[in-house]
Amino acid sequence: MVIKKRCLLWDYTNTNTCPWQMDKVNFNGPISSVSNWNAWVPPELKGRAPFRPMIHLERELNGNEWKFILDSNQPIIHFFNEPERNGISPNKAADYWHKQVIPNLRNQRHKKLVSPSCASDPNGQKWIADWMHLVKDSPPDYVGIHWYGTSSDEAKKYIEAMHKKFPGKKIIISEIASISRDKQDVYRFTQRMCNWMDEQDFIFEYGFFGCMRTMPNNFVSPEARLMNPDASFTDLMHNYITQQPWK
Repeated sequence: MVIKKRCLLWDYTNTNTCPWQMDKVNFNGPISSVSNWNAWVPPELKGRAPFRPMIHLERELNGNEWKFILDSNQPIIHFFNEPERNGISPNKAADYWHKQVIPNLRNQRHKKLVSPSCASDPNGQKWIADWMHLVKDSPPDYVGIHWYGTSSDEAKKYIEAMHKKFPGKKIIISEIASISRDKQDVYRFTQRMCNWMDEQDFIFEYGFFGCMRTMPNNFVSPEARLMNPDASFTDLMHNYITQQPWK
């Protein structure tokens, strides 16, 4: 039986530049969902997989973006993406959580909620620890985390440590990728991590960064991309959406 835990991180720019590529995605394999870091559903998804709406930053708590979140028929909502790098304090995020997110999304609409996904550096770790303490009366359903690096052993160690820090909550690794510039290293990292994460009961879902024509910066390795500049899928993408286990 195929284990479905792999979220397709489908960049929002694909909707305007290459929406037809979504038709080439195999949704009968390990892909569990699609995310575009936004509140709106990419129309090219056509209901073929669950969508993961995201309250990316404060903008999504207002206007049309918030209406998209409120009107969504999807069961899981992500709350904030690296808030510690975007000027949002744990106190402010907890205030939004208690006054807006919990009443509207959990209490009224019965949504499952993902904590803010922070970077794995010390600032990110401190931010999420402080926030989790502030919302202990109404904790998230899942703990969201990010991880970037070159060592699969270090990635596993960090993910396991976060699980131990917040026991009883399944983990969603909403972004992960190798930053190595060596193609074989990137391939091995992605293969090993997919196979390992697929087998861990405490991991609900994970998403490899990223399926986009243009990478946002030079941090993530060009070798880790899932889409080429011409919008064709890379070998890594083909394996990500079909190979489970990844051989």
